[in-house]
This record gives sequence, C-alpha cells and structure tokens, in this order.
Amino acid sequence: MIRVEDLHMHFGGIRAVDGVSITIAKGSITGLIGPNGAGKSTLFNVIAGLFPPTSGRVWLDGEEITGLPPHKLFHKGLLRTFQIAHEFATLTVRENLMMVPENQPGEVLWDTWFRPASVRAREAEVRAKADEVIDFLEIGHVAEELAGNLSGGQKKLLELGRTMMVDPKIVFLDEVGAGVNRTLLGTIGEAILRLNRERGYTFCLVEHDMDFIGKVCMNNPVIVMAEGKLLAIGDPDEVMKNEAVIEAYLGRGLKNKPARARKAPTPMMPQ
Repeated sequence: MIRVEDLHMHFGGIRAVDGVSITIAKGSITGLIGPNGAGKSTLFNVIAGLFPPTSGRVWLDGEEITGLPPHKLFHKGLLRTFQIAHEFATLTVRENLMMVPENQPGEVLWDTWFRPASVRAREAEVRAKADEVIDFLEIGHVAEELAGNLSGGQKKLLELGRTMMVDPKIVFLDEVGAGVNRTLLGTIGEAILRLNRERGYTFCLVEHDMDFIGKVCMNNPVIVMAEGKLLAIGDPDEVMKNEAVIEAYLGRGLKNKPARARKAPTPMMPQ
C-alpha cells in the first residue's frame, strides 16, 4: 500500500529522517516505534504531505505521491490523525463526523436555494453514515455531546470515526494511546482490529505503549527508528528482544546488564 524509498527530511543541519526505505503491506497493521526524537512523526508528516521531503520518493498503492499536499492525499484515501486530537470543539460528535465527506451540496449557497431536495437527500446519506460509525464505535451515549467536552480517549475514538466516514485506503495514527486510560485504549485497539479484519483497513501507527503495539500488531511488522534511521523490522516479539532496539531505548544492551536484570521481561521499553 505504501512504499518509501531513500527518504530524507532535513531541518538545517538536523537529519530528522535519514535515508529511510520501508514498505507497508495492504491490509496490515504496521507499528512504528522508537525513542523520542527518532523521526517517527516527521516520517508520518512527510508521507502524509505536511512536509515535502528533502529527497526520496513515496508511493501509495502504486502511484507516486511524493510531496502532494494533505488535501490531495485525502482524496486518494490517505488519512492521518495527530497525537493531539483536532476536533471541532463547538460541534457535536455527530456533526464532527458529518463534516468529513466531500462534495456535499449544502456547502454551496446556490444549491441551498435552488436544489433543497438534493441538499436534504445528501445530508440524510451523510447522517446515516455517521450513525453507522457511531454504532460501530459504540459512542451513541455521546453522539449529541459537544466534541470539546469529550475525554482524551473519546476524542481519539472520534478521530478514528472521522476516518471511517470516507473508507480510506490507509490511516496513519500518531500516538493514539497518548493520554488515554486503559479501558478506552482497549476499546480503540479493538476498533482498529475490527476495521482491519472486517473492512480491510490498512493502518500504520506510532505508539510508545508496547503492550498496545503487541496486541494490535500481532503477526504484523513493527518498524523501529532511531536517530532518523531505520534500525530494525520484525514482529513485536522479535523487536522487543532485539539487542540494538533495547540499546536505542535504554542506552545500553543486555550484555552490560547484571544477570538478574537480563531475565526480567520488563523494562525493555518504556510504557
């Protein structure tokens, strides 16, 4: 679904992304992990069109998309969420969902005057889709709540719901677990797994919670970055046991640890 070839993103003398080449398979839930400052979010931003790369190329489903802006990538089925949710705070949850689909005739003043039946019909379709998303995510109890009043986890669910309004090809989730309590994080994880399993969504997610990564990326690849470079790729168990990955997170490898610490299943990575 995604192919990245020798991607570089420099900010002055800082090489935030330094020669990364990866692929994200269609239908996968691919994890992207690494210590703070590894370049994960910058890589997301370049793929999703927020920054044009210094060099390198990106393909979506066989089509080159290098440097295309986010609104054009949206029309091609590539969506990205952010660590801090970007909801419309003064609109309800349902209204936030209904804002997403494109080409709504009610957005054109002429149509509201001279094609009111068309406007009403399209609005009914969009509302029905929003209600379907609300039912899928089991958030009916907050459907009429202003989005600004939601908890952090509920806002993350709403962002996931907004991606569902357009049935995307791939969704990039940036730290979906940040600031989310364990119960809601489990709900978000189950929604991601269901969307992947039942609707064929492809996901790539940046996340620091390795328990969450282990659950949603089971039998899928996890990509590890450090200092802007690709460090390792493997399934969750493989990368958690990788000496180079452990050293990148903790600053030293297992060989330098006392024997008792070497046996401990944690803290290979921060939770």
